[in-house]
Amino acid sequence: MEKLNIGVVIVAGGSGTRIGGAVPKQFMIVGGVPVLARTINTFAEALPAAEIVVVLPSAHIEFWKNLAARFDVAPHRCVVGGSERFHSVKAGIEALNDDTGLIAVHDGVRALVSKKLIIRAVQSAVESGSAIPVIAPVDSFRMVDDGGSRPIDRSMLRNVQTPQIFDAELLRRAYDCDYLPSFTDDASVVEHSGVAVSLCEGERSNIKITTVEDVAIAEAFIALKDGDFQI
Repeated sequence: MEKLNIGVVIVAGGSGTRIGGAVPKQFMIVGGVPVLARTINTFAEALPAAEIVVVLPSAHIEFWKNLAARFDVAPHRCVVGGSERFHSVKAGIEALNDDTGLIAVHDGVRALVSKKLIIRAVQSAVESGSAIPVIAPVDSFRMVDDGGSRPIDRSMLRNVQTPQIFDAELLRRAYDCDYLPSFTDDASVVEHSGVAVSLCEGERSNIKITTVEDVAIAEAFIALKDGDFQI
């Protein structure tokens, strides 16, 4: 793969209201390490030369710096996010070096992302200009409206994950617009600019830690990976 500069934007602006507790979910200790630290370190290991920017609410930056000082966290820079994820990602993109060739955007609470997935997505983005990790759903789905409900063919659906990786120039152009409520992720922003995106294979373990149950699942995945899982 051609050598190019890669920038990583890790968005960690959650308030943690769905999970409860004294601190936001991105700062919780899972498997002995803060969620955000685990995320940062995996990207640093997968992409050693990458520039890593972490986007946080202004009120959380000092807290994170104090917490990170207690752990072995890979080098990164912190920038202040905005009111919506769109604004936070835009702030992260603007903080990256101008010579960045690829930009990966990742949810800070997807701490179980693997190095294998990151590298696979980068390779896919190099080939096609974008890479959106997805997995096929295993549950059944129904569409609900005023007239009742009806089943949906799940073979036509995919669960969308991060990191979502794009050609840097393409992503910068896409984010040069005003926010719309329909912007649910970076792929939707790029598609709004008139550019189609490409999908790549995600991972079932790449969960987004947003509930108490997710914490338990994440602990189990970590124990399984470390060989400490017992039934």
